[in-house]
Amino acid sequence: MTQAMAVDLVRQTLMTAFWLALPLLAIGFLSGILISLAQIVTSFQEPTFGGVLRLAAFLCGTLLAMPWMVSRIVQFTLAVFGDLSRYAA
Repeated sequence: MTQAMAVDLVRQTLMTAFWLALPLLAIGFLSGILISLAQIVTSFQEPTFGGVLRLAAFLCGTLLAMPWMVSRIVQFTLAVFGDLSRYAA
């Protein structure tokens, strides 16, 4: 395996990890902002209220994005194992 091949494999791995994490990070960011704004507007500063809603948003987002995430990681794994002979030498 040459350095260029190793760099390409690491780049593909990091990009796959980025795309897999992006939906959940976006959900966490948006739900955090919206819940914080709702707490500011209503002056309801109960910490468990925000925590429970954020966890519910993550759960729903994970359930909705899971089929896409699994198909993406399966494609990546099949691509890496399909070219395993390329990396072995």
